[in-house]
Amino acid sequence: MRELVFLLEERSAQALLESLLPRLLPPELPYRLIPFEGKQDLEKQLTRRIRGYLNDEARFVVLRDQDSAPDCKVVKRRLLALCAASGRGHDCLVRIACRELETIYLADLQAVEQALSTRGLAKQQGSRKFRAPDQLESPSRELRVLTKQNYEKVAGSRAIGQYLDLANERSATFRHLVGGIRRMAASDAP
Repeated sequence: MRELVFLLEERSAQALLESLLPRLLPPELPYRLIPFEGKQDLEKQLTRRIRGYLNDEARFVVLRDQDSAPDCKVVKRRLLALCAASGRGHDCLVRIACRELETIYLADLQAVEQALSTRGLAKQQGSRKFRAPDQLESPSRELRVLTKQNYEKVAGSRAIGQYLDLANERSATFRHLVGGIRRMAASDAP
């Protein structure tokens, strides 16, 4: 049976996808979320986890933050090589959150405002830094400051994911993630 398997750097990504995927995927398509304990743990176990996955019809989505790596393309190539080493590289899609997952939230301040009941955030969306938040150095710090320390990674991700506008184009990270998941759901190829 076809299924999507998400291999995630951390639990906050799992929390986001728990609330986002039911709105994004067809209800008949099963999915599994597998969080790791950080990027080193993800990279250490990735090849083995994909190779050992028993469902031959499974397709894999790997999601990791860029963090302080100078070039997200280098990170993506390394993860694609780990996927290829599993023998199932053609079944894998790799997505890198430019800097951090919180970039996605900063691109949709209306969703943050609704989820965290913090008034006045949406009107800041037009400011220069929030029009293209993929360029921010520390999105998680920006989000904590913006929400007056009301944002917590896991609970915040779960809450915000319910409100994210799936058509939001302000974050290339989000646009590529949503587009890639939709392609994986619609066909058997990444």
